Amino acid sequence: MSDYTIYHNPRCSKSRSTLALLEEHGITPRVVPYLETPPDEAQIRDLLKKLGIGAADLLRRGEAEFRESGLGRDSSEQDIIAAMARHPKLIERPIVVKGKRAVLGRPPENVLELIN
Repeated sequence: MSDYTIYHNPRCSKSRSTLALLEEHGITPRVVPYLETPPDEAQIRDLLKKLGIGAADLLRRGEAEFRESGLGRDSSEQDIIAAMARHPKLIERPIVVKGKRAVLGRPPENVLELIN
């Protein structure tokens, strides 16, 4: 079992590039196709803690689901997390986790922080 996990969307070029970069460094991560098996609210909170960011920083605002969600500038952390759990397309990707740390693969080279 790998020490690394990637929350991956194979249709996303950044996600594919991040996965390829891990593999170039000899790392075969556990791949979580998060659109098919979305994280629940507790898992999203855990990811946010490991990333060291707030829910608004992980929110994809360009998706139709965002416009339909009713979320706005004044939305609470809980409301954003609940929306992400219901609509995983709202979660920015890819997220790579190693132990108690995680990085967002935007740009993909961010994962080097976990490797080095």
